[in-house]
Amino acid sequence: MSHCLENDGPSSSLAEGGWLELAREVLDIEMEGLAAVRGQLNGGFVAALTLLAACTGRVVVTGIGKSGLVARKIAATLSSTGTPAFFLHPVEGAHGDLGMIRKEDVVLALSNSGETDELNNLLPALRALGVSVLGITSGADSTLARMSDVVIEAKVPREACPMNLAPTASTTAALAVGDALAVCLMRIKDFGTKDFKRVHPAGALGARLSQPVSCLMHTENLPVTPQTAPVSQALAALNAGGFGLVAVTDEAGRLAGVLTDGDVRRMLFHENGYNPTWPVSAFMTVNPRSVAATTTAAQVLDLMEAMQITVLPVLTEGGGLAGLVHVHDLLGKGRVRFAPE
Repeated sequence: MSHCLENDGPSSSLAEGGWLELAREVLDIEMEGLAAVRGQLNGGFVAALTLLAACTGRVVVTGIGKSGLVARKIAATLSSTGTPAFFLHPVEGAHGDLGMIRKEDVVLALSNSGETDELNNLLPALRALGVSVLGITSGADSTLARMSDVVIEAKVPREACPMNLAPTASTTAALAVGDALAVCLMRIKDFGTKDFKRVHPAGALGARLSQPVSCLMHTENLPVTPQTAPVSQALAALNAGGFGLVAVTDEAGRLAGVLTDGDVRRMLFHENGYNPTWPVSAFMTVNPRSVAATTTAAQVLDLMEAMQITVLPVLTEGGGLAGLVHVHDLLGKGRVRFAPE
């Protein structure tokens, strides 16, 4: 008798052997699901792998609910095995976190049904950013599948849940597909034992923070304005940039200062007022905090925490602007030290 699928409610009447039989049945159903997904692997998986291997940015893994939890684990596995990745919550993405994504990134979206509204509502905005979308779903004809560039079908015959409702076998299958992608990428990138040790000095987070900040910083479409530009031009760059900061450069291209949201507030309430035609140099913060491109992400995170800074300019050896780094790019914040004293 199939206890797992025929049980109509909670029961404490099963003897020890009965509980073991039920537990083994759950594992059997999950193995059945994995076997089914294994048989479904086709050119879609190869196309997805090719897309991920060619990614010059980061893999943005997203999903909600149980799929979101699986997405977080896949992102962590990719990051710790040589493929930079991070998790994006679809709701947070719709409320500003899309600013972390650049066109060179690849989005890996998870939804068993492929009809998750919170996720699908975000996909048009992601596509508008110019990123490629890779979907993992059981719904080959679903909305997610239709809006994805590449689809990996992961459809299990049934869930292990007695009502065939709670994600169990399906989430196991999605997780296993993520592991398969990560392991194949390791082979493609020749990621070996030495590499694994290098990126695991203190666990998964250490993998990210041990990198130089140049690997994580933003380098395209930066909000930059010359110091001779009028305040109105700097405000337009500030509004369009999404960083809460505009880098101000001198005639040689070196960083001369920054204009932040805080500077704008002080400017608006200055006792002498302000004129939008005045040069931005009159209101910018001179000699702002900055870091060299070779600084580790851990050291940058420590500086941001100590100075309560969310964005920092990253400079070349000659003082030119190499990029900008946001605290979100460093995967978290808090009163924890990650760099050695």
